[in-house]
Amino acid sequence: MVEPLGVAQVYRSCPVDAFDFEVTSELESLDLLTGHERARDALSFGTAIRSDGFNLYVLGQPGHDRQSLVGRFLSDKARGGSTPGDWCYRYNFDDPSVPLALSLPAGMGRTLRSDLESLAEELRSAIPAVFESEEYQNRLHELKQAMGERQRDAVEAVRREAREHGILLLSTPNGFTFTPADGDKMMAPEAFEKLPPEERERIEHKVEELQRQLTQAIRQMPRLAKQLRQQANELNAEMLESAIGSPLDELKERYADQAAVITHLDAIREAILFNSDSFIDEDADIPAEAVFSRFQINLMVDNAEAEGAPVVHQDLPTHQHLVGRIEHHVQNGTLLTDFLLIRPGALHRANGGYLVLDVRGVLTQPGAWETLKRVLRAGEIRTESLEQAYGLISTVTLEPEPIPLDVKIVLLGDRLLYYLLCEHDPEFLELFKVQADLEDELDRDAEHEAFYARMVATLAREAALRPLDRDGVAAVIERASRLADDQHKLTARHRDLHDLLLEADHWAGQEEARVIGRRHVEKAVRQQLRRAGRIRERSHEMITRGTLMVATEGRQVGQVNGLSVMQLGEFVFGQPSRITATARPGNGQVVDIEREARMGGRIHSKAVMILSRYLAGRYAAQEPLSLSASLAFEQSYGGVEGDSASVAEVCALVSAIAEVALDQAFAVTGSIDQHGRVQAVGGVNEKVEGFFDVCRARGELSGQAVILPATNVEHLMLKTEVRDAIEQGQFRVFAISRVDEALSLLTGLPIGEPDAEGRLPEGSLDARVTERLAQFREVVKHSRQEERGLEEKVGKEDDDER
Repeated sequence: MVEPLGVAQVYRSCPVDAFDFEVTSELESLDLLTGHERARDALSFGTAIRSDGFNLYVLGQPGHDRQSLVGRFLSDKARGGSTPGDWCYRYNFDDPSVPLALSLPAGMGRTLRSDLESLAEELRSAIPAVFESEEYQNRLHELKQAMGERQRDAVEAVRREAREHGILLLSTPNGFTFTPADGDKMMAPEAFEKLPPEERERIEHKVEELQRQLTQAIRQMPRLAKQLRQQANELNAEMLESAIGSPLDELKERYADQAAVITHLDAIREAILFNSDSFIDEDADIPAEAVFSRFQINLMVDNAEAEGAPVVHQDLPTHQHLVGRIEHHVQNGTLLTDFLLIRPGALHRANGGYLVLDVRGVLTQPGAWETLKRVLRAGEIRTESLEQAYGLISTVTLEPEPIPLDVKIVLLGDRLLYYLLCEHDPEFLELFKVQADLEDELDRDAEHEAFYARMVATLAREAALRPLDRDGVAAVIERASRLADDQHKLTARHRDLHDLLLEADHWAGQEEARVIGRRHVEKAVRQQLRRAGRIRERSHEMITRGTLMVATEGRQVGQVNGLSVMQLGEFVFGQPSRITATARPGNGQVVDIEREARMGGRIHSKAVMILSRYLAGRYAAQEPLSLSASLAFEQSYGGVEGDSASVAEVCALVSAIAEVALDQAFAVTGSIDQHGRVQAVGGVNEKVEGFFDVCRARGELSGQAVILPATNVEHLMLKTEVRDAIEQGQFRVFAISRVDEALSLLTGLPIGEPDAEGRLPEGSLDARVTERLAQFREVVKHSRQEERGLEEKVGKEDDDER
């Protein structure tokens, strides 16, 4: 007979005597990646190799606190790395729509920006002062006066020649005109008519000649004006050089080893000289302030205070947050922009270091995943809007020069997304060649329990919590085993432990305790379960009140208590279910009512097929199985999935066939194979506790029990109430290896071993099953004979009629 498990078998306590400390404040902190050696090696390799495509994907459950673990590692790694330089954008005087990228040593960007601002401020006062100086005004006046004299001399030469020939040159509102002279006065028309024809003809010819000379003189006026402008521009340039020469030369000397800065300073000099009118004419096309604004640089990345390589975590990885954006401002109802409105993205800030992204965030933001891949393929950061990238707009905007990219991308995500990307994105493995897979569980032995104590001490110290005593650490380790659902494992999910310590510290504070003890940890666990337990309590209440029919005492034919697991978010609880079976003569078919109603999943359907083949092989190896049976989860309205009810379903079917009642004080879980061996299932702790809670809610416990696979014993970490009931003999847990053991416990009958002649012991369970199946075969055989007789009779009558 199978014996019930003892308390030591259903719970593995942590011995406090093995700890060589009193409180965790005595322990040194450790790297929380300790225990994740595979992931640590992958991170070390991925961050060290510089070849293209060796970016990282860190796989792990959300409870690992991936960001904190990876962030610490990268921060330590980056601290020893080289500090990248600054990146700026400067005005492109040749093509303003394409701002030029400017790379500078770390910290120089801030200095250059300040120097250029000082230069602009200095020139704002120096240039106007030059043009307002007496020297400039005098020289400009001299140029204008000389040019005016040249213009007058050209006209006067024509006037003098005209006078010599008795002709006057007169100025009128409409220009110049020639007229015959009468002394110093204009000749009257009557007098001109009285002149001899020869004289009149001479005067007319001379006037025509003089008009040609005057026209030629007037045509020289624009050339003279152009010469004046050229001379004025040369004067302006000379004066500007006197104002800007010294400041610019000083800056060129200061940045002599930066060729790009020298180029920018030369461009500034040329721009000032070219736009000299902007400093003289108040109505110039380009205001002086617009010229000064072009001196500046847009400091995109400032690493003046950085120590080592940057580590950037972008929590909202949109397209713009990755590659930056170009802002606009409104002027007279028009959107305008310039190179000073280019804003950096996370890739700019992380350039030369590490960029940490949550893969789910990247995949859910429009265009972000394709943008990230495009940047990694190109090896450069191109700042453009999403509309520009996909050609959705045609408006004129800036196209900043791309910035070379040297960054290591670290994606954080769960395993499902990793394998989906591997399968559906052919470029993924080309760009993310290193996977760092965090451990879900750690081995539980004396060495790892000591390590776990240090890890608990580290988490408490970093969160500024009270230290834990030895009993408190033992309680945390036991809880870690329960979270791992394994007596020989400990959960590696730091977030769960961190939350548990925070709550335990709260309850310790409520008691004004100086250290966190076992009672505080256990209270934190109870409160966690209570907060999430409303649905569980309502579900169990429906069973207690009889709304959901589940028997916990007495005996029934073809009925057994199965155990299922319900999961709501991260909260999991067990609940018993009533499984029933019927049996009658038939053609060997086992009807799964859940599958027929399309409420059963594929795994459950497979399990029913396996158990039907087990029954056929066990009880009808040489004869046809003349059975028509059905299985159902009663009062199940949400669907059934999984194979953990296989053992219970076999027991219900055997009970229905043999008409032997099953003890309803038992609940059963476990999967079987075609040979009747019992296989492990999941959620055994929740299943046992769920049945225990229902039984206890109905009154005093009287020996109720759970039957589970022997291979699940090492997964048991039952709560205190269940352990106390087991110790007092009020509740039992049985571990089985074969279905026969479950049948023996449920029926109270021996299974029965055949003797040498193949006869089964009278009264054994197998004998009853065999006898009943034989009856079914006789019924089926008789029914078939009657059907054949009826067919022969009908056929004979048809022959007689013909």
